[in-house]
Amino acid sequence: KARGLSLAVTMARHYALKKLAVPSAGNAAGALAAYAAAAQIEAHIFMPRDVPIANLTEGLAYGARLTLVDGLISDCARIVNEQKAAQRWFDVSSLKEPYRVEGKKTMGYELVEQSGWQYPDAVFYPTGGGVGLIGMWKAFEEMEELGWIAPGTKRPKMFAVQSSGCAPITRAFNAGQPTSEPWQNADTFASGLRVPKAYGDFIILDILRQSGGKSLAIPDETIFASLLDWARNEGILLSPEGAAATAAYDALLAEGYLEPSDRCVIFNTGAGIKYADVIADWLKRIS
Repeated sequence: KARGLSLAVTMARHYALKKLAVPSAGNAAGALAAYAAAAQIEAHIFMPRDVPIANLTEGLAYGARLTLVDGLISDCARIVNEQKAAQRWFDVSSLKEPYRVEGKKTMGYELVEQSGWQYPDAVFYPTGGGVGLIGMWKAFEEMEELGWIAPGTKRPKMFAVQSSGCAPITRAFNAGQPTSEPWQNADTFASGLRVPKAYGDFIILDILRQSGGKSLAIPDETIFASLLDWARNEGILLSPEGAAATAAYDALLAEGYLEPSDRCVIFNTGAGIKYADVIADWLKRIS
C-alpha cells in the first residue's frame, strides 16, 4: 500500500488537493495517513470497526480523521462515495485514481531487476483489491516495450491468493466468469483479504488467465499454520496475507503444480506485528 499511496499523495500535492479519503481494511489507511501528514494534506480514513488495533492507532497517530464503520471495507467505500462531493474529498480508493497502480508497478520492475533482468516462473500475490498484481503486469508490459525484456518472453504465472472466508476472485476464476460477484458474509482474520468485490476484478481475472496462473482460496487455519511455521522456523513474522501466499505456494508444490526448481516470488504485503492482537487470539485458540 505504501508504494501506491506515496505516489498518489505526491501527485495530490502537485495538483494542490486539500483533502483525501480512503476506505481501508488497515494498511492503506496507515500509508495514506503517513504520506498525507508529510505532505500536509488532510486525510480521512474509513475502516471496519474490527480491524487490528495497530492499524487504526497508526492512522490516529499520524493525525488522520478516522471513522470506524460497522461493516466491511465495501461499506466504508460506500460512505466515501456518498459523501466525497459534499465534503470535497478526493477519493484515493483502489483504481479510483491513476497513480496508485503506477507506484505499485515498481514491484514488477524491482523483482525483474533483482532476478538479473529475467522473469521468475511464478508470482504469488495476496489479493484483496489486487492493485499490486495489476501494477506488476503493467510493469512487465512496459519493460517489453522498452526492450529491457525481449518481447514474447514467457511471463510469470500470476497467482492471486485469497482466504476461503472471502474469495470472490477465486470463485469467479473457477467458474470461468469475467467478473466476480460480491462475497456475502466475508469473514477472515487476514483483514487485507476481506474485500467482498475488487473494483478491478475483471482486470485481475484477465491477467490470471493470460499468465497461465490462477486464484487460490486458503482456509484461515492453514494461513495461521503457515504464519507460525515461518515465525518459528525462519524467524520471520509474516502478515496473515503474506502467510496466505506462502501457504498457497506450499499447496501447489505439494500437488505437483510447481516444481521445487521453479523460481517463485512470494509477496508478504504487511508487517506481522501490526496484527499482534489477532495473532494473540489465534495462539489462545491452539494452546
